Amino acid sequence: MLTSDLPPHPPMSTERAPAPVEERPGGSAALSGRSWALLLVLCGAIFLEGIDVAMLAVAIPTIRADLGLSTGTAAWVVSGYVLGYAGFTLLGGRAADLLGRRRMFLGWLVVFLVFSAFGGLATEGWMLVVSRFVTGVASAFMTPAALSVITTSYPEGPQRNKALLVYAGTSAGGFSLGLVIGGLLTQIGWRWVFFAPVLLAAAILVAAVRLIPAERPPIRKGGFDLPGAATAAGAMLLLTYGIVRLEHGLDGWTFTLAAVGAGLLLAGLFVLVERRTPAPLVRLGILRRAPLVRADLGALLLLGSFMGFQFMTTLYLQELRGWGSLETSLALLVMGIDVVLAPTVTPILVNRFGYGRVILSGFALAALGYALFLPVGSDWTYLMMLPTLLSLGLAFGLAYGPLTIAATDGVDAGEQGLAGGLLQTATQFGAAVGVASVTAVYGLVGPGADGFRAALVVPVVMALVGVAVAVPGARRGAPGRR
Repeated sequence: MLTSDLPPHPPMSTERAPAPVEERPGGSAALSGRSWALLLVLCGAIFLEGIDVAMLAVAIPTIRADLGLSTGTAAWVVSGYVLGYAGFTLLGGRAADLLGRRRMFLGWLVVFLVFSAFGGLATEGWMLVVSRFVTGVASAFMTPAALSVITTSYPEGPQRNKALLVYAGTSAGGFSLGLVIGGLLTQIGWRWVFFAPVLLAAAILVAAVRLIPAERPPIRKGGFDLPGAATAAGAMLLLTYGIVRLEHGLDGWTFTLAAVGAGLLLAGLFVLVERRTPAPLVRLGILRRAPLVRADLGALLLLGSFMGFQFMTTLYLQELRGWGSLETSLALLVMGIDVVLAPTVTPILVNRFGYGRVILSGFALAALGYALFLPVGSDWTYLMMLPTLLSLGLAFGLAYGPLTIAATDGVDAGEQGLAGGLLQTATQFGAAVGVASVTAVYGLVGPGADGFRAALVVPVVMALVGVAVAVPGARRGAPGRR
C-alpha cells in the first residue's frame, strides 16, 4: 500500500462547536442564535468574494477608459484574480487543516482588505493587476477556511446540509447583487468598486474575531511538506495561466501549450512527492472517494457552463444589442432567484430525495435552459430570453449547494479544509475553462449573432456532461445524507 493512502496522523479537529444545537424529532435540528451568527459571518466571506468579482466585471470598461489601459492590461486585471485564486486554493484548503482555520481566515481576510484598498488607490495598470492577484490569493486561503469551519462546527446531516445550502445561496447572492451594485457604484466612481469590499471586509473581520471559536494549536508530525506545497502551487499557477491564455485564441499558441505542459509536469512531480513523503500535504487516498470526485467534477462543469453563458450573454446584450452596463445587470438579476431557492426549497428536496437526485435535476434544467437560448437573434425581446434566465437560476439553486454537501460529506474533520480546497479549485478552474472556451469559439467564428450562437454551444455541452457525471450519484441517492 502506498504511503499516501494512509492518514499521515490521527485526525484531529481544531475547532470547538460554536454553540449548543437543539435536536428535534425526526433527525432535524434547529441552530441556536450564536450558531446562526457564526454561519452568517462565514457566509459573509463567500458573499464578499462573489460581490467583489461581479462588481469589477461591470466596472472594467470604465476603469480601462479612465486609466487609459491597453486591452491586454485590462484583461489581466480580471485574469490576475483568477490566477491567484485557482493557483493557491488547494494549498489554502490544506493550510486551514494544518495551520488553523481561524488563523487562516482572519489573517487572509486582512490581506484581502488591504489589497482591495490598494486597488482603489491605483493610478497605473500594474497596481490594479497586483491588487487583483493578491486578493485572489487571499480568497484562495480565506474561502476554504470558512467552508471548513462550517463543516467542522455543524453536525453532519440535516444541520450541516442546511448550513451549506445557506452558504451556497449566499455565494450566488453576492454575485447576483454585485452585478447591480457594481453598475450603480460605477456611476458614482469606479474606485468605490474597490472601497466597498474594504468596508464589508472590515465589518466581517470585527464580527469574526468575536464569533469564530478559538483553536488549539494543530498537532503536526513530520514537519510541513514544503516540496509538495511548492509543486502544487506551481502546477496550479501554470495550468490556470494556460487556460486563461486560451481566451486569446491562436495568438501565442506555442507559449500557451508550453505553460500547460509545464503545469502537467509539475502536477506529476507533485504526485511523486506526495507518494514518498511521510507527512504529505495532500493524502492522495482522498481522491478514491467517488462522491467527492464526482462533486468536484460537477462543480467544475456547473460553474464553467454558467460563467461561460453569463459572459457571452453580457457581450450579446452590450455589443450586439447596445444595452448599458446597468441595464444588462438588471436583466440578468432574475438568475439570482437561486438566492431564495437554495436556503428554502433545496433543503426540503435534499431531505426528501437525496442530494444526488437534486444535483441531477439541476444539471438537466441547466442543459434545457442553455439549449433554449441557442436560436438567439439580434431581434430577441427580453421575454424571449426570460425562460432561459429563470431556468438557470433554478438550476444553480438546485445543484450548487448539494454539490458542496457531496464534496464534504463523510470526509474526516482533519481533512475538511482539503476537501473545501479541492472544491474551490474545481469551481475556479471551471470558471476559467468556461470563459476561455466560449471566448475562443467566438473568436474563431467571428462577431455577430452566428458567433454568439456558436459560443453558446459550449455551455450546452458542459451541462450535458454534467448530467452524465451526476447519474451515478442519483442512483445511490437515498434520502438524508446521501
